[in-house]
Amino acid sequence: MAEHQAVVADMAALSSTIERMGDLCAQSLDAKGRIYLCGNGGSAADAQHIAAELIGRFVNDRRALPAVALTTDTSALTAISNDYGYDHVFSRQIEGLCAEGDVLIAISTSGNSPSILEAVAAAKALGATTLGLTGKSGGELKDAVDCALVVPSSTTARIQEMHILVGHLLCELIESRLSLA
Repeated sequence: MAEHQAVVADMAALSSTIERMGDLCAQSLDAKGRIYLCGNGGSAADAQHIAAELIGRFVNDRRALPAVALTTDTSALTAISNDYGYDHVFSRQIEGLCAEGDVLIAISTSGNSPSILEAVAAAKALGATTLGLTGKSGGELKDAVDCALVVPSSTTARIQEMHILVGHLLCELIESRLSLA
Protein backbone atom coordinates (compact mmCIF):
# COMPACT_ATOMS: atom_id res chain seq x y z
CA MET A 1 0.00 0.00 0.00
CA ALA A 2 2.85 2.41 0.77
CA GLU A 3 4.31 1.90 -2.70
CA HIS A 4 0.94 2.70 -4.31
CA GLN A 5 0.56 5.87 -2.23
CA ALA A 6 4.08 7.01 -3.09
CA VAL A 7 3.44 6.60 -6.82
CA VAL A 8 0.12 8.46 -6.55
CA ALA A 9 1.94 11.32 -4.80
CA ASP A 10 4.61 11.39 -7.53
CA MET A 11 1.92 11.63 -10.22
CA ALA A 12 1.14 15.21 -9.18
CA ALA A 13 4.27 16.31 -11.03
CA LEU A 14 2.69 14.99 -14.26
CA SER A 15 -0.51 17.05 -14.09
CA SER A 16 0.53 19.38 -16.93
CA THR A 17 1.19 16.36 -19.18
CA ILE A 18 -2.24 14.94 -18.37
CA GLU A 19 -3.82 18.34 -19.10
CA ARG A 20 -2.00 18.52 -22.44
CA MET A 21 -3.19 15.03 -23.36
CA GLY A 22 -6.76 15.96 -22.44
CA ASP A 23 -6.53 19.10 -24.57
CA LEU A 24 -5.17 17.16 -27.56
CA CYS A 25 -7.99 14.62 -27.32
CA ALA A 26 -10.67 17.30 -26.92
CA GLN A 27 -9.30 19.30 -29.87
CA SER A 28 -9.40 16.21 -32.06
CA LEU A 29 -12.93 15.30 -31.02
CA ASP A 30 -14.09 18.90 -31.46
CA ALA A 31 -12.76 18.76 -35.04
CA LYS A 32 -14.70 15.50 -35.70
CA GLY A 33 -11.65 13.30 -35.10
CA ARG A 34 -11.62 9.93 -33.40
CA ILE A 35 -9.63 8.43 -30.56
CA TYR A 36 -8.03 5.01 -31.03
CA LEU A 37 -6.46 3.05 -28.18
CA CYS A 38 -4.23 0.00 -28.06
CA GLY A 39 -2.30 -2.08 -25.56
CA ASN A 40 -1.42 -5.68 -24.75
CA GLY A 41 -2.57 -7.73 -21.75
CA GLY A 42 -3.60 -5.47 -18.88
CA SER A 43 -2.98 -2.47 -21.12
CA ALA A 44 -5.51 -3.92 -23.59
CA ALA A 45 -8.05 -3.97 -20.78
CA ASP A 46 -7.19 -0.34 -20.00
CA ALA A 47 -7.62 0.61 -23.68
CA GLN A 48 -11.06 -1.02 -23.70
CA HIS A 49 -12.02 0.60 -20.39
CA ILE A 50 -11.11 4.10 -21.57
CA ALA A 51 -12.84 3.64 -24.94
CA ALA A 52 -15.98 2.43 -23.16
CA GLU A 53 -16.00 5.51 -20.89
CA LEU A 54 -15.81 7.77 -23.96
CA ILE A 55 -18.30 6.03 -26.23
CA GLY A 56 -20.68 5.23 -23.39
CA ARG A 57 -20.50 7.81 -20.65
CA PHE A 58 -18.03 8.75 -17.98
CA VAL A 59 -20.08 10.58 -15.33
CA ASN A 60 -22.94 12.42 -16.95
CA ASP A 61 -25.23 11.55 -19.82
CA ARG A 62 -23.90 13.11 -22.98
CA ARG A 63 -23.44 12.32 -26.65
CA ALA A 64 -21.27 9.33 -27.48
CA LEU A 65 -17.69 10.22 -28.35
CA PRO A 66 -15.95 8.30 -31.16
CA ALA A 67 -13.43 6.06 -29.43
CA VAL A 68 -12.23 2.64 -30.56
CA ALA A 69 -10.15 0.09 -28.68
CA LEU A 70 -8.15 -1.76 -31.33
CA THR A 71 -8.01 -4.76 -29.00
CA THR A 72 -11.59 -5.98 -29.42
CA ASP A 73 -12.10 -7.35 -32.95
CA THR A 74 -11.01 -10.97 -32.60
CA SER A 75 -11.33 -11.67 -36.33
CA ALA A 76 -9.05 -8.75 -37.20
CA LEU A 77 -6.63 -9.56 -34.36
CA THR A 78 -6.24 -13.19 -35.36
CA ALA A 79 -6.18 -12.61 -39.14
CA ILE A 80 -3.56 -9.88 -38.90
CA SER A 81 -1.48 -11.88 -36.43
CA ASN A 82 -1.65 -14.94 -38.65
CA ASP A 83 -0.99 -13.17 -41.96
CA TYR A 84 1.42 -10.40 -40.94
CA GLY A 85 2.71 -11.32 -37.46
CA TYR A 86 1.60 -10.00 -34.10
CA ASP A 87 3.82 -6.92 -34.32
CA HIS A 88 1.39 -5.53 -36.93
CA VAL A 89 -1.85 -6.36 -35.11
CA PHE A 90 -2.59 -2.69 -34.32
CA SER A 91 -0.73 -0.91 -37.13
CA ARG A 92 -2.81 -2.64 -39.81
CA GLN A 93 -5.98 -1.49 -38.08
CA ILE A 94 -4.57 2.03 -37.81
CA GLU A 95 -3.77 2.01 -41.53
CA GLY A 96 -7.37 1.10 -42.34
CA LEU A 97 -9.20 3.26 -39.81
CA CYS A 98 -7.13 6.22 -38.66
CA ALA A 99 -6.94 9.60 -40.40
CA GLU A 100 -5.12 12.88 -40.04
CA GLY A 101 -6.35 14.71 -36.95
CA ASP A 102 -7.26 11.56 -35.04
CA VAL A 103 -5.54 10.57 -31.79
CA LEU A 104 -3.88 7.28 -30.90
CA ILE A 105 -3.43 6.51 -27.22
CA ALA A 106 -0.79 3.78 -27.06
CA ILE A 107 -0.42 1.98 -23.73
CA SER A 108 2.64 -0.08 -22.75
CA THR A 109 4.01 -0.47 -19.24
CA SER A 110 7.54 -1.06 -20.59
CA GLY A 111 7.29 1.25 -23.58
CA ASN A 112 9.00 -1.39 -25.71
CA SER A 113 6.16 -3.52 -27.10
CA PRO A 114 6.77 -3.93 -30.85
CA SER A 115 3.04 -3.99 -31.67
CA ILE A 116 2.58 -0.67 -29.87
CA LEU A 117 5.59 0.96 -31.50
CA GLU A 118 4.38 -0.18 -34.95
CA ALA A 119 0.95 1.33 -34.23
CA VAL A 120 2.53 4.65 -33.29
CA ALA A 121 4.62 4.71 -36.46
CA ALA A 122 1.53 3.98 -38.59
CA ALA A 123 -0.51 6.69 -36.85
CA LYS A 124 2.24 9.28 -37.24
CA ALA A 125 2.56 8.44 -40.95
CA LEU A 126 -1.15 9.26 -41.34
CA GLY A 127 -0.87 12.58 -39.48
CA ALA A 128 -2.55 11.46 -36.27
CA THR A 129 -1.51 12.78 -32.86
CA THR A 130 0.13 10.07 -30.78
CA LEU A 131 -0.05 9.84 -26.99
CA GLY A 132 1.79 7.28 -24.92
CA LEU A 133 1.08 5.91 -21.46
CA THR A 134 4.09 4.03 -20.17
CA GLY A 135 6.21 3.48 -17.08
CA LYS A 136 9.67 2.39 -15.97
CA SER A 137 12.15 4.32 -18.17
CA GLY A 138 9.49 5.07 -20.78
CA GLY A 139 11.17 2.74 -23.25
CA GLU A 140 11.15 3.58 -26.94
CA LEU A 141 7.53 4.74 -26.69
CA LYS A 142 8.53 7.82 -24.69
CA ASP A 143 10.41 9.29 -27.65
CA ALA A 144 8.18 7.87 -30.39
CA VAL A 145 4.97 9.71 -29.43
CA ASP A 146 3.99 13.36 -29.57
CA CYS A 147 3.22 13.39 -25.85
CA ALA A 148 4.28 10.75 -23.32
CA LEU A 149 3.26 10.18 -19.74
CA VAL A 150 5.81 8.01 -17.94
CA VAL A 151 4.53 6.70 -14.62
CA PRO A 152 7.36 7.05 -12.07
CA SER A 153 7.51 3.37 -11.11
CA SER A 154 9.16 0.12 -12.15
CA THR A 155 6.36 -2.04 -10.77
CA THR A 156 3.90 -3.17 -13.45
CA ALA A 157 0.91 -3.19 -11.08
CA ARG A 158 1.58 0.40 -9.95
CA ILE A 159 2.04 1.54 -13.56
CA GLN A 160 -1.26 -0.05 -14.58
CA GLU A 161 -3.05 1.50 -11.61
CA MET A 162 -1.86 4.93 -12.68
CA HIS A 163 -2.76 4.31 -16.33
CA ILE A 164 -6.41 3.76 -15.47
CA LEU A 165 -6.31 6.78 -13.15
CA VAL A 166 -4.92 8.85 -16.03
CA GLY A 167 -7.59 7.38 -18.33
CA HIS A 168 -10.32 8.57 -15.98
CA LEU A 169 -8.69 12.00 -15.72
CA LEU A 170 -8.55 12.22 -19.52
CA CYS A 171 -12.26 11.38 -19.75
CA GLU A 172 -13.03 14.08 -17.20
CA LEU A 173 -10.89 16.63 -19.03
CA ILE A 174 -12.42 15.77 -22.39
CA GLU A 175 -15.96 16.17 -21.07
CA SER A 176 -15.02 19.46 -19.45
CA ARG A 177 -13.18 20.84 -22.50
CA LEU A 178 -16.09 19.94 -24.77
CA SER A 179 -18.64 21.25 -22.25
CA LEU A 180 -20.21 17.81 -22.01
CA ALA A 181 -20.18 17.40 -18.23
